[in-house]
Amino acid sequence: MHNLILFGTLGCHLCEEANILLAGFSHVVIEHIDIAEQTQWQAQYAIKIPVLYHPHTKKELAWPFSQQQIQHFIDELD
Repeated sequence: MHNLILFGTLGCHLCEEANILLAGFSHVVIEHIDIAEQTQWQAQYAIKIPVLYHPHTKKELAWPFSQQQIQHFIDELD
């Protein structure tokens, strides 16, 4: 099981698309962080969201990404 963060914000249609893609990964726990509510992430991710982030390795996958790219990202964490 992997714990990942999805950086995004409310009203972001790309973030909604990312959530749909991530729904197919039952072996992954996704924590959603709204960058509009967390100023420490705004400067880094404001123009890149949605971004999938692994907090332990600090690896990230910025939009656009596909299910295949998500799977590859997860496989590299093992």
